[in-house]
Amino acid sequence: MKVLVPVKRVIDYNVKVRVKPDKSGVDLANVKMSMNPFDEISVEEAVRMKEAGTVTEIVVVSIGPQQAQETLIKTDATVEPLAVAKLLAKVVAEEKPDLVILGKQAIDDDSNQTGQMLAALLDWPQGTFAYKLEKDGDKLKVTREVDGGLQTVSLALPAVVTVDLRLNEPRYASLPNIMKAKKKEIAEKSPEDYGVDISPRLTVVSVTEPAVRQAGEKVEDVATLVSKLKTAGAV
Repeated sequence: MKVLVPVKRVIDYNVKVRVKPDKSGVDLANVKMSMNPFDEISVEEAVRMKEAGTVTEIVVVSIGPQQAQETLIKTDATVEPLAVAKLLAKVVAEEKPDLVILGKQAIDDDSNQTGQMLAALLDWPQGTFAYKLEKDGDKLKVTREVDGGLQTVSLALPAVVTVDLRLNEPRYASLPNIMKAKKKEIAEKSPEDYGVDISPRLTVVSVTEPAVRQAGEKVEDVATLVSKLKTAGAV
């Protein structure tokens, strides 16, 4: 089974995000970037499936600037989820994977749309928010995280799966494996190579930082709490 794993380069989750003075977006200058945490989980799951003998080949693809080097669709433009899904659909047609595994969302825009849009464009079954994956004959059993607990669905392959945080814990890459990865061939393409229009459909009006939270206050008893809430107009 061949697996395609899309990954995204985002601001590292440990970095405090700064808004540009003109509020046009987030300041990326001299900011540490890393792989989207949800995509780390999807890569780890693909590797585990290969180690278990379920998967024979893994292809990783990234859409972004030169620094996002895996299988690279190079563009310095901001690419919205629909355009990403269209580009990935072209890559799927080219690579012909049996399964696409990707993070349920990226931590920079939190759109949670790309996987679903890709499944719609391909007309493939989809399993979102995956908590557990199991190969079941010629199908894939996906246990999903839902509001009421867990739901298990059976998907005919090929399929698209988006992963949630509790699917696995990504391991650290060893130095020998990092050196091996650097020798891997990188196929660099552009959106124009696939004939996909990535022109934005949304306009960012303003980006602002969250309001500063007010300090809390301890009270002696419930009566005092209720009194203060009434005074503040909260109840």
